[in-house]
Amino acid sequence: MRTGIVFKLFLLTSALCLFILAVIFVGQTVFFKQFYVNKKVDNIQASLQSFETAYANSGGDTHAIDKLEEEFYRKHNTWITTVDKLGNLKGTDDFYIEVKLDPDQDHSIAGETITVPLYSLVGAEEISKKNPFLREGERVILNGITVDSAAVTYRVGLGNGNIAWENQQMAKKEHEIIPSFDNPAEEHEEFPSYFLYGHITKVQLPDGNRASRFVYSNHLFIDRVKEFQANLLLGKEKKQPVGLQMIDYEENDVKYKIMIDPIIVGGEPAYVIAMTSLQPVDEAVQMIQAYYVYLILFVMILILLLSFYYSKRIARPLLLINRTTKKIAALDFSEKISIASKDEIGDLSQTINELSDTLHSHIKQLRQDIEKEKQLENTRKEFIAGVSHELKTPLSVIKSCISIVRDGVASHKREHYLEAMENEVNRMDMLIVDMLELAKFESGTYKLKLDAFFIDTVIRQICQQLSLELDKKQLQLHTDLAPVEVIANQHRIEQVITNFLTNAIRYSPEKESISITAMEEEGSVKVCVENKGVHIEKQHVEKIWDRFYRGEPSRQRSKGGTGLGLAICKKILDLHGAAYGVANTAEGVLFYFYLPKKV
Repeated sequence: MRTGIVFKLFLLTSALCLFILAVIFVGQTVFFKQFYVNKKVDNIQASLQSFETAYANSGGDTHAIDKLEEEFYRKHNTWITTVDKLGNLKGTDDFYIEVKLDPDQDHSIAGETITVPLYSLVGAEEISKKNPFLREGERVILNGITVDSAAVTYRVGLGNGNIAWENQQMAKKEHEIIPSFDNPAEEHEEFPSYFLYGHITKVQLPDGNRASRFVYSNHLFIDRVKEFQANLLLGKEKKQPVGLQMIDYEENDVKYKIMIDPIIVGGEPAYVIAMTSLQPVDEAVQMIQAYYVYLILFVMILILLLSFYYSKRIARPLLLINRTTKKIAALDFSEKISIASKDEIGDLSQTINELSDTLHSHIKQLRQDIEKEKQLENTRKEFIAGVSHELKTPLSVIKSCISIVRDGVASHKREHYLEAMENEVNRMDMLIVDMLELAKFESGTYKLKLDAFFIDTVIRQICQQLSLELDKKQLQLHTDLAPVEVIANQHRIEQVITNFLTNAIRYSPEKESISITAMEEEGSVKVCVENKGVHIEKQHVEKIWDRFYRGEPSRQRSKGGTGLGLAICKKILDLHGAAYGVANTAEGVLFYFYLPKKV
């Protein structure tokens, strides 16, 4: 390739595509992750305001709040809930126990009973009403802390001193404040804990009539809520958060963002806590890095294709003409030159297209003529082979009879042998006529002339013509014919019906019945001929349309016929484009075909 405009365009295209690829790769692998995180956090922060407004308007309705939290999760894939100033989850009236305290205990807790939310002690799916620790009247020991005369229970023990449930986050803070348990916790001023005794008076658990709160289903989120409560009540600074706080958290190599936003509800401080997973960000970055391996290969191929396109653009018309003329030389006329320019190349393209159409037309006609000639030749060969085979038997019979008559053997049966020879001559005559007719249909040159006629009239005429044959075997004929006008070649359809009915008479036992019907079916007429008393073996059903078929024992030469009747019927019906067939019924054999009704 010479150093010219094509080569320059190739270098420019390659450099530009590689530069764009490098910029996209650096941008997405270096800045995409931080952009994704910031965008997601910004969206959640913006949605927090809407959630807080909707929460304030809910009026404390637990069902409405739970629906808000679930909808927020579906929309942002972020868990969210609200806690009061003590860090207790709001709306826990479906999952708690009520404990009546024993009298004469030294404590500063207001009231004679304590309500203990169970979500902070145990998972909702881990307990049931059959739990022996949740029976009303059960003795329990409550361990917690007192904040402004309010009790926050973080450990529940049984009457025997064993611990039933424990808030692990609060217990962890307890261990940080009190490293040793040599002395009771209540002796430490910085840890205002209490130990109270009482018995359970009420147990409230989620049941089938009331769905459990949505946030209960995520243990990790509930643990973060409990951790916030522990830090709020037992942290070193014990300061309430001011303004929106963002906390990074990692669990099992998955990073999370926790957002804590203080709000005022009903004049009391509260906190909105939201937690979102950043795992999709890491997965997206990993997928982008893996994706770029394929993208680089794709872009390299694209660069080569674009360069090739620009280098060939000027020569494209000539290349297209060259390709099309090669196909024409190989007798492939499927492609046309699509150059519509108003110049010499456009004129040349139009001339080549016209030449292609002319050659295609003449070659197609030539192929059709050759195909017809081949079909005629095959028909001649099959005709000669069939006649030779079928004439062999009657000629042998005639030859034997002539020898017997000539030698004077059994002279008293001379008339019998002469009659046998006459029958064989008549059979050969019928065979030749049928073979000629079949060859005419198979030649591909026979054209049907269609006309309109009433099918019921034609069938009745054929039944009348064959009435003597029916009477000879004492057969009963049943007809059910709809007076419908059809479009077909009347003479050939008469030939088909006559053949079907003749076969039915020939192969029906004496005193049996034959039925002929012509019924309308959605724009067509179905003609059926059914004879009783015999069946065609299943393996021979499809073969009966073959010429000289002898597979069925009942269809032997002694029954009469040339073995070509059904083959001729098949060709006639094929020329009509009609559906047809044969089937064994419960009592005999059914032949049928369809003809279109006159509109």
